Amino acid sequence: MKRIFDFSLALTGLILSSPLWAVIAAAVWLESGLPVFYSQDRTGKDGKVFKLWKFRSMVKDAEKNTGVVWAAEHDPRVTKVGWLLRETAMDELPQLWNILKGDMSFVGPRSERPELVEKFVKDFPDFNKRHAVIPGLTGVAQILGSAYTEPKVKFRYDMWYIKHRSFWLDIYLIFLSFIITFQKKWEIKEDKFHILGRRFKEKVGSEIKDLKA
Repeated sequence: MKRIFDFSLALTGLILSSPLWAVIAAAVWLESGLPVFYSQDRTGKDGKVFKLWKFRSMVKDAEKNTGVVWAAEHDPRVTKVGWLLRETAMDELPQLWNILKGDMSFVGPRSERPELVEKFVKDFPDFNKRHAVIPGLTGVAQILGSAYTEPKVKFRYDMWYIKHRSFWLDIYLIFLSFIITFQKKWEIKEDKFHILGRRFKEKVGSEIKDLKA
């Protein structure tokens, strides 16, 4: 059921968003030239590595002299168009193709780069348990955390999702993701617990929040 849902929604999303792809591609090209797209190796289900695609939001060869590093707050490598894409998560649109192929799902733990997985496995021995499910475009860690949330907290969010995952939880998390996109809140530094609905807070919100301790 999850795979049928992912495939159908990804195909519909690709068709409906095709005019937006043209606008974003033109904006990236006009500001900083080619390439318009950016790909990275990411670790998926069962540790399989796949190519993840995004619209390029940073300057070309952003990691040429630094190697693999996380984006920082007010990162000078991010272009003006890139900041807008990141705030609205529009840089993630090409991942609809990854979902269509089956590399990703709409909801699941965030896929990490192999170099970072090696590091996280050393820090958190159970980290590979995240790879029991297909990684997601959005998820509990992506919604409730931020780019600045500690990795151990995100890991706990992901493990909570794996334990409680269901089709209806996925639908709810997708709904919350649309709200964050419309509010342009993906790049805020604070957590987003305020976005949870009352019933969700009553059932599981406190349990999730306790994971931060």
